[in-house]
Amino acid sequence: MKRKTMTLVLAGILGASLLAAGCGSSSSASEDKKDSASTSAAATEAADASSDASAAESTVASASGEEAASTASADLSGTVGTDGSTSMEKVISYLSESFMEEYPKVEVTYNPTGSSSGIQAVTEGSTDLGLASRDLKDEEKDGLTQTTIAIDGIAIIVNPNNKVKDISLDQIKQIYTGQITNWKDVGGDDAEIVCIGREAGSGTRDGFESITDTKDQCKLSQELTSTGDVIQTVANNPSAIGYASMADLNDTVQKLTVDGVECTEDTILDGTYKIQRNFNVITNDSKKLSAPTQAFYDYITSDAAADLIEKAGAVPVSKKK
Repeated sequence: MKRKTMTLVLAGILGASLLAAGCGSSSSASEDKKDSASTSAAATEAADASSDASAAESTVASASGEEAASTASADLSGTVGTDGSTSMEKVISYLSESFMEEYPKVEVTYNPTGSSSGIQAVTEGSTDLGLASRDLKDEEKDGLTQTTIAIDGIAIIVNPNNKVKDISLDQIKQIYTGQITNWKDVGGDDAEIVCIGREAGSGTRDGFESITDTKDQCKLSQELTSTGDVIQTVANNPSAIGYASMADLNDTVQKLTVDGVECTEDTILDGTYKIQRNFNVITNDSKKLSAPTQAFYDYITSDAAADLIEKAGAVPVSKKK
């Protein structure tokens, strides 16, 4: 019975083949198309599989890298000491807070002693990193390295009620050397000018006096030890004038334009605002940085720190490139 059934099936197949002989080419073309479609689908499936495999490998690699970075962050611990410029307080605070979020077992400390004191501290080895809002002097360069992380404008500030809005570089020099002593001589009210400045060793003072050509000539009514003190004193005295880091300004004082140029990021970058200086990190060549100090140094000198420096009110040095 099985043999008979098989014979009938074979006969049916043979008959169907003979009837289709006249349109063989059409059937052949149809089959070719089916074969082609099957081949294309197979290729697509293979490509998709390959793509999925690559994506999976990439995901694994990314996860592995993130895990390694996370492990490195968790493992790094210790203290990083910074010492120096009071003008750099806001910048170093932004940078250290962000760094400590990434490395929770590392503590970054800041001692606002002034630029010269910070340079001295890193020279003696009593701090890991010195902070200076001025460049190293020739006599300080032996054994020390300066790395500029930002550029800062030194703004000329007055009380918000002062009528004077613009002043020339020459007038600033005359005011601070005692040649001009009344605001009426520069377009203001009839009132004696009160000159506020920084202490000896301040990077802000050094920058201001170097650019205005008033070194060792300033006649100050008050000599203060921090940028914050200068801003507060000028804010409280309608007759006062002072100079302060652009990064630390607030709305309690008004900044004057100098020779018609406002102290802004753009005018600092293009050089049209003349009273500007560098924010520097100072390292001791003979002292190897500890692992946490090296990590912090790498962090604050990288392009990744630019946004934080900008938020702190200074101009990232990377923008000068």
